[in-house]
Amino acid sequence: MAQMKDTKKEYSAEKIKVLEGLEGVRRRPAMYIGSTGKQGLHHLVYEVVDNAVDEAMAGYCDLIDVILNKDGSVTVRDNGRGIPVDKHPVYKIPAVEVVVTKLHAGGKFDKRSYAVSGGLHGVGISVVAALSKHMSVIVKRAGKKYQQEYKIGKSIYKLKTIGSIGKDDTGTEVTFVPDNEIFSTLDFDFSVLQTRFREIAFLNKGVKIKLSDEKSGKKETFHFEGGIIEFAKWINKNKDAIHSKPIYYAGEESGVVVEVSIQYNSGYQENVLSFVNTINTVEGGTHVIGFKTALTRAINEYARKNKLLKFGNLNGDDVREGLSAIISVKVPEPQFEGQTKTKLGNSEVKGIVDSLSMLRLSEFFEENPVIVKRIVGKANDAQKARAAAKKAKDLVRRKNAFSVGGLPGKLADCSKKKSDDTELYIVEGDSAGGTAKQARNKEFQAILPLRGKILNVEKANPNKVFGNEEIANLITAIGTGVGDSFDLEKLRYSKIIIMTDADVDGAHIRTLLLTFFFRFMRKLVDNGNIYIAVSPLYKIRKKKDHYIYSDQELKAVLGKLGNATVQRFKGLGEMNSEQLWSTTMNPKTRLLNKVTVEDAVRADEIFARLMGDNVEPRREFILAKAHEAEVDI
Repeated sequence: MAQMKDTKKEYSAEKIKVLEGLEGVRRRPAMYIGSTGKQGLHHLVYEVVDNAVDEAMAGYCDLIDVILNKDGSVTVRDNGRGIPVDKHPVYKIPAVEVVVTKLHAGGKFDKRSYAVSGGLHGVGISVVAALSKHMSVIVKRAGKKYQQEYKIGKSIYKLKTIGSIGKDDTGTEVTFVPDNEIFSTLDFDFSVLQTRFREIAFLNKGVKIKLSDEKSGKKETFHFEGGIIEFAKWINKNKDAIHSKPIYYAGEESGVVVEVSIQYNSGYQENVLSFVNTINTVEGGTHVIGFKTALTRAINEYARKNKLLKFGNLNGDDVREGLSAIISVKVPEPQFEGQTKTKLGNSEVKGIVDSLSMLRLSEFFEENPVIVKRIVGKANDAQKARAAAKKAKDLVRRKNAFSVGGLPGKLADCSKKKSDDTELYIVEGDSAGGTAKQARNKEFQAILPLRGKILNVEKANPNKVFGNEEIANLITAIGTGVGDSFDLEKLRYSKIIIMTDADVDGAHIRTLLLTFFFRFMRKLVDNGNIYIAVSPLYKIRKKKDHYIYSDQELKAVLGKLGNATVQRFKGLGEMNSEQLWSTTMNPKTRLLNKVTVEDAVRADEIFARLMGDNVEPRREFILAKAHEAEVDI
């Protein structure tokens, strides 16, 4: 973390710049926080915490406290400089009131106050105020403690002094109550906040973030003196690393600070996480391009010089197989593509990251020949497997060219050809597949039955994956291709629906399919094309049929109906075509769960833990979760 500075006087009311008012925030909240559901609710917390993180990045804060209070409010407290309280030169009201009640107001627009910042749009705390029934801000600054309260973005009273404190005691405390007229849920999820705060603590070494939930009693503190070195180890904790200590380097050029941590594991998946001013750039950008270019070039140069190449130059996929990397850059004037801040666009950052990475990686390779030889050896194996996988893919294409329309023989396709209107059901087994074919609407619903459990792609090399008949049929039916040849424009169905039995085997098949989609067709998940069909667990017969989807619902319905005939569905094959259509396949009555990845780091950890080679983490998970399982005997 940057050293604490002695220039608190630089941050004063005149540094607060105002761009526009608060109009429209309550009318279109999703424009500012993404949604009015769970995601948007948690975004309120992130906006307030990001202000404290900006203070930490500037070198003025090393402690952030986040408390989920029993009354449903949230308190965020930091030991930064405290929001300025002197009168704003234009608005003639205290600067803290300007920051809270005016949109796009804040010190982020004045680079003398913050060299880098995550809260670049300056909408944070004002949007939180606008979408809260009540907000209180307490500022500790210049030996005094100040307070002001707000209702739906408007101050209730003038800023007042509520006490005297020590001169060095500074900071800001924000407490807000989300408006139930805006949000569909007011329940904060400890694990969602936990994931984000762990990430922030990794990216800002030395900063301590405390999270506590007064309702459940859960508490956790995030504090990593090793920073992103510990981050790389953490994301590899369920994998077998091929070198124990991550490669780490850092540097600065033209005000851009670059930090990179790399650790290879014995697996086949690439996991590159990138951040700009602590914002997770899930779509990458120029910083990621610069890193990847340098990594490929540095490994090839070393391997050529030391005669380690077996089959000619390695490509990017070869050198990144089994790679876990954290790329964190701090950029004074970042340009993000889109409102969501998910892709960095600054062209100059590519060159900075590229040149620094090339220099530092080359130095590391020369000093650590044992480690680099392991990395090159793994890349050589990847290159060989890639060539074999290409042959397997070509063989799949040739084989399918002889089936009807170049599609798998088992696929019962729909008559509509426009992907916008069509659906592909991936069904477990020929029996359920036969029922689904009878039940479907042939105009827009296609059925692909799978024979048993597909290959676990987490533990298999690409050659084996593409040589697997069930996976080959799946890839061909979907139409997009995989890897470098993936093309979303070629997607044949707008919805790809996993429909398996509601038992342990069905859950396993569903997990295997989700692992395949996450690892090999991630863009379909990100694009919202993957769904899970929800089939009923029970049928209750009393005058008419009632279909029940959970044990809780069964208790509730039986409580209303009294004694009734209850049938437990152990598999899709136990339903006739009419029942399957009305409960699981009719768009007007069915339930579908869309598969989304809110947190790629967490998703990668879960797939590695549950589906990878390492048995111990899976055993620990089963022991921890066994009491939650419901087993039919």
